[in-house]
Amino acid sequence: MPTELPERTRSVFGRRKRPGRSGPRVSRPRRPLGPGGRGPFDGEGALSPGTPAPASTATLGLGFALAAIAMLFVAFTTTYLGHRQDGTWPAVPLPPVLWLDTGILLASSAVLAWGRRDLRQGNLAGFRRDVTAAWGLGLAFLGGQLLAWRQLIRLGVYLSSNAHSSFFYLLTGAHGAHLLGGLVALGVILPRVWSEAAPPEGSTALNMAALYWHFLTGLWVYVFVLLYWL
Repeated sequence: MPTELPERTRSVFGRRKRPGRSGPRVSRPRRPLGPGGRGPFDGEGALSPGTPAPASTATLGLGFALAAIAMLFVAFTTTYLGHRQDGTWPAVPLPPVLWLDTGILLASSAVLAWGRRDLRQGNLAGFRRDVTAAWGLGLAFLGGQLLAWRQLIRLGVYLSSNAHSSFFYLLTGAHGAHLLGGLVALGVILPRVWSEAAPPEGSTALNMAALYWHFLTGLWVYVFVLLYWL
């Protein structure tokens, strides 16, 4: 009569079959992961629809850059308000073109936001038109800044004329330099916007450029109020 093998001995020769299961075990194929090991991957270098994009190092770097710009202008503001307390503060007649310039920059930020909305709705033609218009309005804003400087120079108001004029050139120049960087960023994206493979809604470059642009628009409103009313 055959003797039943002990449990430990049976484990050496093979596993015991569970009741109700027969045949080889079939494993389900796993969907590849996206960048950083998070989320499903569509096989073409992008996250599948509906999957949130992971935070990237570039986005974190942009956050630090925006914080540094904000701190720079806070330092400018502190010095500006400190000098205003002095008895000698000759007011500089600010060019009226700055009002128009402010409207142009606000319009560019709004148009860029509309462009991203068009992209979400699948309106590729509207998206291309709006992003291009935002870039053109930003260029027009810088042209208005140069026109304001030219008008002040014609009035004999220079960088070294007095404290107020110095801060005017410093604040507007610093903002214009950062806005020029935003124009370069949008200019890099524009060729891809007009190509057949437009950037997806979750494009990191597009999101970063839009965030930077909106930040600079808000910063200009702050500078404008500071120069006119404070």
